[in-house]
Amino acid sequence: MKYNLFLFDLDDTLLDFQASEKLSFKETFKHFGIESVDDIHKTYKVENNKLWKQIEKGEIDKDFLKVERFKRTLEQHKLEILPHKMADFYMEQLPLHVVLIEGAVEVLKYLKQFGEIGVITNGIEVTQRLRIKNSALKDYIDFLAVSEECGFAKPDVRFFEFAANKAKIFSKESTIIIGDRIEADILGANNFGIDSLWFNPHIQENLISVTPTFTVSKLSEIHNILK
Repeated sequence: MKYNLFLFDLDDTLLDFQASEKLSFKETFKHFGIESVDDIHKTYKVENNKLWKQIEKGEIDKDFLKVERFKRTLEQHKLEILPHKMADFYMEQLPLHVVLIEGAVEVLKYLKQFGEIGVITNGIEVTQRLRIKNSALKDYIDFLAVSEECGFAKPDVRFFEFAANKAKIFSKESTIIIGDRIEADILGANNFGIDSLWFNPHIQENLISVTPTFTVSKLSEIHNILK
């Protein structure tokens, strides 16, 4: 095995954030007396994605995002609910609805025998720590690097330097990043000068001029590719 440090993205690489987010969203609106949320959820996803792109560019912070995504959604659907109340309840729900990507535990268990496993995420620190704690992944993860703690987000090179400093042993030649977002995980790896593995379960087209070292559509394929 060439690698002894494996840096995994969390959401939609190890944890199925889309499934967790939808369950948490439904529970939140149910708590505020709204049962039918499909159209509302579509609006939320659009606004949330816009705001996360601003986070990655360093234009806004996460405290603003947490409330603003609900504020915009509620305004568009003419719902008179205080957005900060809804945001707080949603953040409480998210760690309670943890769904694993198929093969996540197995791939961590396999790679753990070759070195350290770190999780690198642009998510919200408290939430991400709780989600890991509430999952079967916790026994295999050596450290967590969160952009909120660092002050810079993927794909910024400074975030990857921050993550590398958390490892017991680090060399660029023996480190690989595994993630689903080519514009954050793979671009960040290329900028930092380390190998990358693009987890691409939906066989998405690569629309930017960034080439991953490896590509898989299932986590179970990682075993054979990396060995």
